[in-house]
Amino acid sequence: MTTQGIRIRLDGTASESDIGALRKWLEREKPLEELIRAGELRIHERSRADETGAPMGIGMEIVVALVGGAGSVVFRELLDQVKAAVQAWRANRREVEDGEPPEGRVDPVNLDDR
Repeated sequence: MTTQGIRIRLDGTASESDIGALRKWLEREKPLEELIRAGELRIHERSRADETGAPMGIGMEIVVALVGGAGSVVFRELLDQVKAAVQAWRANRREVEDGEPPEGRVDPVNLDDR
């Protein structure tokens, strides 16, 4: 069975504290928080690699992984929720910190390929 996940990458302006803050934000988002408590979802940071798998310095990315099999409709809803959560985090960061927040890229990913 393929392990479905969602990869979140922030652009080069992001700091390590941005990665940690976004992860905590995701963990507190209501629908995601409920799935985590139920043991159906995990959110973790990992070393970032480019498309060929080569490490990219000290960069990090966030991975949201479904535990167990989930249908494509459930996964699509989760992907939409994560995208909305990243946009909400960016809006919040814009209000509480100086400067433009890093851009976020949210993509589905096959976690078995890693």
